[in-house]
Amino acid sequence: MTTRTLYLFGSAAPPVFDVAKVISMAQDDGWDVCLGLTPSAACWLHENLDDLADLTGHPVRSEYKAPGEPDVWPEADAILFAPATFNSINSWALGMTSTFVVGVVAEGIGKGIPTVTMPCVNAAYATHRQFDRSIAELLEQGITVLYGEGGFMPNAPGTGAPQAYPWNAALASARELAGRA
Repeated sequence: MTTRTLYLFGSAAPPVFDVAKVISMAQDDGWDVCLGLTPSAACWLHENLDDLADLTGHPVRSEYKAPGEPDVWPEADAILFAPATFNSINSWALGMTSTFVVGVVAEGIGKGIPTVTMPCVNAAYATHRQFDRSIAELLEQGITVLYGEGGFMPNAPGTGAPQAYPWNAALASARELAGRA
């Protein structure tokens, strides 16, 4: 069996604390996983970054490499950006690539890399008009967005249940997208 490479990206939202479990689930499904985090998510997981690198067999990245440095990851067959926060979704849709993971997913559109994202925002953020505009923009650009029925459903601020984040749906969507490519 040929190994497929999954770029698993995460923002600073509570489900990111389950990333080791998600990596193992993806590996059990035959993926070679490369983990990228927003700077805030990397800060949240700073004590576990070496263990996560050992688990994936690749360095965990949260910063752009310097010009001329070699790529340390294999090319992606698919990208899963979850959890994706309000800031990450809006930055991505607007093309504001100040963070490594947002830069990679923005460039991934032009490279034709099958990409799925699953937001993690509370209901207060979800009412902001820019969020709906950003979701619509990503959909128009060919991104699979798991939001609403069958994906992530916003909750009232402070009432989230990170353990209920639908990781299985996100991984299944990445598998399906890679199978079509």
